[in-house]
Amino acid sequence: MNQLTSIKQFSDIVADTGDIVSIGKFLPNDATTNPSLLLKVASEETAAPTLTSAIEKSNNNLEAAQDIFSVEIGCSILEIIPGRISTEVDARLSFDTDATVAKARKIIALYEDAGISSERILIKIAATWEGIKAAEILERENINCNLTLVFCLTQAIACADAKAYLISPFVGRILDWHVAQEPNTSFKGEEDPGVQSVKEIYEYYKNYDYPTIVMGASFRNTGQVVSLAGCDKLTVSPNLLEQLELSTDKVERNLAPSANVIAKPAPVSEIEFRSQLNENAMAHEKLGEGIRNFVADQVKLENIFKKMMHK
Repeated sequence: MNQLTSIKQFSDIVADTGDIVSIGKFLPNDATTNPSLLLKVASEETAAPTLTSAIEKSNNNLEAAQDIFSVEIGCSILEIIPGRISTEVDARLSFDTDATVAKARKIIALYEDAGISSERILIKIAATWEGIKAAEILERENINCNLTLVFCLTQAIACADAKAYLISPFVGRILDWHVAQEPNTSFKGEEDPGVQSVKEIYEYYKNYDYPTIVMGASFRNTGQVVSLAGCDKLTVSPNLLEQLELSTDKVERNLAPSANVIAKPAPVSEIEFRSQLNENAMAHEKLGEGIRNFVADQVKLENIFKKMMHK
């Protein structure tokens, strides 16, 4: 049995890509996209018909064209997978609760117009305070959310308090930060701070019986994926999925639900959230950087549409 098959015994595998071919090859249950992955898809020659279709359906409306494109890619993926697709809200709205909610509703409406039930969609939102509050509103409307760019327990607790359907704690980017701070330190196996962060969040959720799903994300190597076998879900890029498929090394379950459930603590307040996030240099820096990078790729995607519209 290869490692990928072994891990699937303990965790749901999610494809972290917008590439239809890769998704068809590895047959994950779910898939996730983001502005960077959509930009990669849009930059390929094969995407031209989908881009043109989005522009035509939008009546040359720049914002609407991008939403339609992301939904059409999502619909193509949903033809292959049995589960859910995560579609991300424009990262430029990360600090605007009302605008995030409005955009999420538009995305859901586009999927429903395409005949896709909202039950198969996760609206992906950055785990800022404003994003978490938007998810809280959307979850009350039965619009399930994937709160992304989670780098610390404080964010995770606020997401659970908001009754978010799922969170994406980022393993690799946490490791990147620590390696940059301590380049001579080895962070392998159990010493990997990204792996430790996800384990801490997972154990907290299970100890307090929070139903929010933990989906480890942003992996740099297969060792990180294997170390989190047992996490509810793991979203993995195609290159690492292929490596896992080629390896027959043993995989053991490293995360499991707690047998003893503890009464939930009081919800984290906005002041506590902002103060604790500010005190955590890594989480504060990586959250801001992640949003900036997604915004940059969203602008690049926007420029592709602008160029096509002005031909």
